[in-house]
Amino acid sequence: MSVIAAIDVGTNSFHLVVADVDDEGHFEVLTREREPVRLGSGGEDMKVLEPDAIERGIATLGRMQRIASHAGAQSITAVATSAVREADNRNEFTERARIEAGVDIEVVSGFEEARLIHLGVLAAVPLLDKRHLIIDIGGGSTEFIIGDGAEPLLLRSLKLGSIRLTDRFFPDGRTRKRSVRECRNYLRSFLGHLPAEIAALGFETAVGSSGTITALARMCAIRRGDRDSRTGRLSFTAKELRSLTGDLADASTPARRLGIEGLEERRADIIVGGALLLAETFKLLGIKRMEVSDYALREGILFEQLRRATAPGLDPFHRLEDLRRSGVMYVANSYHEDLRHAEHITDLALELFDGLYPLHGLDDEDRELFEAASLLHNVGIFISHSAHHRHSYYIIRNSEHLTGFTEREIEIIAQVARYHRKSAPKSKHVEFASLNGADKDRVRWMAAMLRVAIGLDRSNRQVVTRVRVAGDGPPPTQNGELCLVARVSPGVDTSVELFTAQNRSELLAAITGRSVVIEPEVAVTGKPGHPTNGLGCGDADESRAQPEDTLAASAGT
Repeated sequence: MSVIAAIDVGTNSFHLVVADVDDEGHFEVLTREREPVRLGSGGEDMKVLEPDAIERGIATLGRMQRIASHAGAQSITAVATSAVREADNRNEFTERARIEAGVDIEVVSGFEEARLIHLGVLAAVPLLDKRHLIIDIGGGSTEFIIGDGAEPLLLRSLKLGSIRLTDRFFPDGRTRKRSVRECRNYLRSFLGHLPAEIAALGFETAVGSSGTITALARMCAIRRGDRDSRTGRLSFTAKELRSLTGDLADASTPARRLGIEGLEERRADIIVGGALLLAETFKLLGIKRMEVSDYALREGILFEQLRRATAPGLDPFHRLEDLRRSGVMYVANSYHEDLRHAEHITDLALELFDGLYPLHGLDDEDRELFEAASLLHNVGIFISHSAHHRHSYYIIRNSEHLTGFTEREIEIIAQVARYHRKSAPKSKHVEFASLNGADKDRVRWMAAMLRVAIGLDRSNRQVVTRVRVAGDGPPPTQNGELCLVARVSPGVDTSVELFTAQNRSELLAAITGRSVVIEPEVAVTGKPGHPTNGLGCGDADESRAQPEDTLAASAGT
């Protein structure tokens, strides 16, 4: 991982950064590219990516991919934000990007976008010793972050942006006194309770990032005679911003606005919306001065790549890294009546995942998603026991606390939870039909394994302590059957668990094309690791087994 690249697929512009990484995880930027694509449009929800915008986006991604490859990038992570995540036809765009430009796009939630911005800004501005406010104004959304050191205390993403406000109030970039007044009133109303939330937490310093704020800062610097300021040293005051915003709004057309020194032509039509948004935010939050970070989302993506590649201290059984796991556990604790039950099911499900690897071929990243889905599959009971699998889907899909996951990953987690009972995944189900072929297979496999694991703890007594796949070598079958061995507590009736697991193995049987047989294996009291097994399902395979004390520890976490 010596050269890596990140692409910020924004509503207004696409940004590429390619960096060389040293052995200690520090990086040096090799090249940057920015191209104004204007991918998104719309004054309210950005429901559709227009055909010409898609064409511009695909062409730009292709060029950026070639630049990154020429620079020696071994990996490219592309993250899409507001315009793509809101579009009904986003799958068309992401699929064409994959096929035609060779770029896999991860669509992130507004919450995750804010977290990545925070990560990027922390690398550029010394904020670790103070509570800080970060504001990032994009074309379609604006992110507000309150951080205390490296810890984000508040992450908010609002559907406010320079393009969205321009399309709503200033068509063609033209301003009138009435439209400016209406825009200000709208902003005060839309920001709602956010000022009170931020005031309750407080902050010592304010930092702005991304194109709109950088452009405003440069114009302020020029107006006070500071023409040589570098981006990382830019700052401006509330008074400077107020004066500049007034002048920008009074220049009623983009052409007239270009008379204000420092304004780039490509921003002349949308700058008023962004300036009004920032000026109103300054007023509502009492900001007196703002510093500017030249790092933002794209650098946050780079740091995220490094963090995922080098994350220390992964539990050898639970593979969910700390950041993701903390978000999953927050949601689980918020909704589960019995978290111990869910954790035990997760232990069993992951053992099935590992044992069936020769058949499903899913990787470690898929294992993380499966673990998250297993922990969260039952959260819908909080709403209602009836159809709680559907409620689980809704809760997971709409949670803002699943930190570190992309929109696609959250969708997979939610769908696995959706199909942990009742109907199997079907193409007539809209959400399932929206997945690509590989992700449909992921959901089918994970749902199938989760159903069996849930059955093995049907009575919520944790009397089935282990589960393994019998036989040696791929495929793990015996006599044309897929044979699963459930280790059970001695002297305990486990007929309910075994019957339920067998009954819920139909989806697994359909996927593998083999009948599934589940047999008990009783451990001798006082001799864990030496079970008796007189059944026809195969000999005990201790090389696959996890020590009892390890499982007990993970089940009680």
